[in-house]
Amino acid sequence: MLKYFLSFIFLITTALTWSQDNQKKLEERKAKIQKEILENETKLQTVKKKETTATKAIVLQSNKIKLKEELIATTEKQTSLLGNSIVANQAQIAKLEKELQLLKEDYAKMIVQSYKSRSEESRAMFLLSSESFLQAYKRAQYMKQYTNYRHMQGQEIKSKTNVLYTFNAKLDVQKSAKEQLIAENDKERLSLEKEKQEQLKLVESLKKDKKKIIAEIKKKQQEAKTIDRKIDKLIREAIAEANRKAAREKAEKLAKEKAKADAIAKAKAQAAAKAIALEKAKAIEKKKEIEKANALAAAQAKANSKPKPKPIPIPKEVEKAIAQEVPVVSKETSVTQQAVTVSTTKMDLSPKDKVDSDNFKANKGKLPWPVERGFISLGYGDQFHPVYKELQIHNSGLEFTTDSGSSARAVFSGVVTSVIIISPVNKLVMLQHGDFFTIYQNLSSVNVTKGDNVSIRQSLGKIKTNGDGKTILKFAITQNTTYTNPRSWLAGK
Repeated sequence: MLKYFLSFIFLITTALTWSQDNQKKLEERKAKIQKEILENETKLQTVKKKETTATKAIVLQSNKIKLKEELIATTEKQTSLLGNSIVANQAQIAKLEKELQLLKEDYAKMIVQSYKSRSEESRAMFLLSSESFLQAYKRAQYMKQYTNYRHMQGQEIKSKTNVLYTFNAKLDVQKSAKEQLIAENDKERLSLEKEKQEQLKLVESLKKDKKKIIAEIKKKQQEAKTIDRKIDKLIREAIAEANRKAAREKAEKLAKEKAKADAIAKAKAQAAAKAIALEKAKAIEKKKEIEKANALAAAQAKANSKPKPKPIPIPKEVEKAIAQEVPVVSKETSVTQQAVTVSTTKMDLSPKDKVDSDNFKANKGKLPWPVERGFISLGYGDQFHPVYKELQIHNSGLEFTTDSGSSARAVFSGVVTSVIIISPVNKLVMLQHGDFFTIYQNLSSVNVTKGDNVSIRQSLGKIKTNGDGKTILKFAITQNTTYTNPRSWLAGK
């Protein structure tokens, strides 16, 4: 019985621990959301004071509403989780109360039976009336076990009473926490409704200057496209330069290999020419000896008035050797330079670049944010304007709204390929990570120069704070010349 009771207590404790862990995670998430809401509110108030139009204020207001909705959803999850825990605890309390009642009833019956047995005959008489020593021993053991069992029953009642008390205390705490969460949610819902009403007012204020604002938005979109074209050109130049470097290194390697092969071939040709020349010289000498011998024999025959002897013939191999042409081996080796056309859209990765690219790719979804604090105020890709739904805007990266004076941080280690000045107060830094590029735009000052190696989270420069009080970093990621959604590369915050 005690074994089952302990197992039951273990299961209940495990369930409570799991529930507490979930509650802790939700509480941490809630604190994080509340911090983001506070940061967003600070920026919103700054924008409202300085913004000539309310467009950016609406974006911030929308972000705040989204955070409020997330906060309410998180609190509702907490409430639901607490509700489930309360129901489970109530069921366990009911079960414990029932088991405790049965234990008490059994214990009461045991006490009554023990009292009756003691009054009918004493312990000594019960033992002495045994028919044998073995029976007396068994009776003594029975009384001992009975006493122990009664003691165990008393201990179990005490343990279950304590557990029941603990459960009831926890239940009271949980009920109180649930009531507090419900009250918080009611308060947040009222606040959310107020935010939505505030946003409606901002939207109405924008409708008055619709034409002017749409014209401004379109102008900014054109400016963004111009900057994107500049960035595309920079990326293509970086790719071309990397490919030219790779082509040069490849050409130099091939040239060295060719020079080595040419030297070996030249040495072989020189050795062959030398051998032919030597063979030819020997053949000429041999021919001269034969001709001399023939002339001498003819002279002797003439002197002795004898017939002219038959001349010794020149061997064919000697004539053949003499007829050989000795090849001329050039002393100069010509190297033909060929024009190399390189791609400007796809990088020909060197072994090092491939390692850098693979490392960057392996960290997808884990990269740190390019700002230490802040939130995403404009997403990636094509999207409808927050107020003028008929107007579609495009963003090649993400826009991060952060605190004034904040720095842009490298999301990964890499090499600075470009630092350009878009305008006197708008600078851009581009880093290379293999065939990936990260772009940091809207910097007022820059801490790095072209060719620098930078480490992860290293400051690249200060982010510009506009005249309307907004500090916004535009951040983009490309693989070669293809833009990708930076959100899928960054870790959650």
